Amino acid sequence: MRDDLIFTIGRQYGSGGREVGELLAKELGIPFYDKELLLEAAKDSDYTEEIMDSFDEKPVRTLLYSVAMGGVNGWGAQEMPISVKAFLAQLQTIQRLAEENRSCVFVGRCADYALREKKNVVNAFISADEEVRISRIMEYDNVKEDKARSIMHKIDKTRAGYYNYYTEQDWGAAGNYHLTVNSALIGTQGCVDVIKEFASHVE
Repeated sequence: MRDDLIFTIGRQYGSGGREVGELLAKELGIPFYDKELLLEAAKDSDYTEEIMDSFDEKPVRTLLYSVAMGGVNGWGAQEMPISVKAFLAQLQTIQRLAEENRSCVFVGRCADYALREKKNVVNAFISADEEVRISRIMEYDNVKEDKARSIMHKIDKTRAGYYNYYTEQDWGAAGNYHLTVNSALIGTQGCVDVIKEFASHVE
């Protein structure tokens, strides 16, 4: 396997995508970035970690408003809201870290879009059957089934809105990634193995 690959992991909530990213980074001995990106982005900008966190993977207003404004590209520099500036700060941080690290793993936060011009990137999306995700959420968040189901749908909707707004692509659509893997079928370790096997064929 090449030693200069950057990995991005998109994920449905409750699919174990973050765990996949952590395991992948650990097995390859490379840096892992998830919430850590908020700290890095806050350092790189004039915003506090709390401000970055308040906009983390959350969409800007409604889809109708997004269309009317022409997405991110519709904003002028002076009228750009803090939410968009926070996103751009995080985007620049992802790009900087990808340059500073020969290889690393990013989870979420439109990292695949941020690094779309780079050739040494492997983009994966982790999904899972709803019932498996609900069981994982019940255990992880210590909530009952109905609450877990509600959390799952809410967070997926929020992540999709965030991704779709800023990238003008469809979150989770197979065509946006090099591979999509169902963790309910092969487990998180199986997902890591599949990603590593795929990466071993990248020239």
